[in-house]
Amino acid sequence: MDADVVRRRVTVEGRVQGVGYRVACARAARNLGVAGTVRNLPDHRVEAVFEGPPAPVDQLIAWCRTGPSFADVTRVRVAEELPKGTSGFSIQ
Repeated sequence: MDADVVRRRVTVEGRVQGVGYRVACARAARNLGVAGTVRNLPDHRVEAVFEGPPAPVDQLIAWCRTGPSFADVTRVRVAEELPKGTSGFSIQ
């Protein structure tokens, strides 16, 4: 695996479901060239997995701290994972 690729699992808390968070996150990820997924969790959080070069992944994590205009993010947790060679970005 490329040493210049990182993978991060991000959970976002607050008012993040029903506000277009997943669609906006996917758009931001695609614009930055970051691979991965984003999905709603049953407990009203959003979970995303980002894989790509460190700088764009960090930019996307920073974006997660505010999200789209109707979101109200109260907490973002980030966990480091081993890259898996993920390509593309999907909403689950």
